[in-house]
Amino acid sequence: MNLLIVEDDKLTAKQLFQLLKSEKYDCDVADGYFKAKELVDQNSYSLILLDWNLGDGDGLVFLKELRDLEIKTPVLMLSANSEINDRVAVLDSGADDYLCKPYSSVELLARMRALLRRESGEKASVIVIDDVRLDITSREVFIHEGKVNLTTAEFDLLELFMQNKNQILTRYQLSEHINKDNYSIKHSNLVDVHIKNLRKKLDKKDFILNVRGVGYKINNSLK
Repeated sequence: MNLLIVEDDKLTAKQLFQLLKSEKYDCDVADGYFKAKELVDQNSYSLILLDWNLGDGDGLVFLKELRDLEIKTPVLMLSANSEINDRVAVLDSGADDYLCKPYSSVELLARMRALLRRESGEKASVIVIDDVRLDITSREVFIHEGKVNLTTAEFDLLELFMQNKNQILTRYQLSEHINKDNYSIKHSNLVDVHIKNLRKKLDKKDFILNVRGVGYKINNSLK
């Protein structure tokens, strides 16, 4: 599976490349608009990670050109532009998803997996672990046949856990995921409060485990 990273900041591009390489993805890197056009002309990609502000051009213009050429490769736009109007412009221009900088690696990888699943045609809107069933599309959670009523934050946390079953998620990563304003993330205990409430509602002992000094994870023994 070959991915294209379009990022003019050398450090960011290097970090992205190393992250994706560690996840067993093959990647090409374009340091700007013109290099990206050249690589897309020469290769086929499963996913494009596209920075909006490029040194020699505009990522949004590049995106529109892709769609005008009927290149349907999924595009995940990465940008520090966080205004609602910016997000709308990106999605209206043909992006499949939008992630604001700074972002956590765990959320980036989860968004990527979702786009790649969608592209491959897999039916992955429902995640089941043990007797917990989470429907991403309807945003509903069931244990056996009983519906569990969760708040938005509780659902978002459970979805992230279930999408990353074998990975320890730090409190910072979890807080960043549910706190879109990035306000007082480092000093907030809201994650612990939400997880306490989530555990109570699920009423399942040892489903979400505490990893002392690090964070939380789904019990690896569950299937």
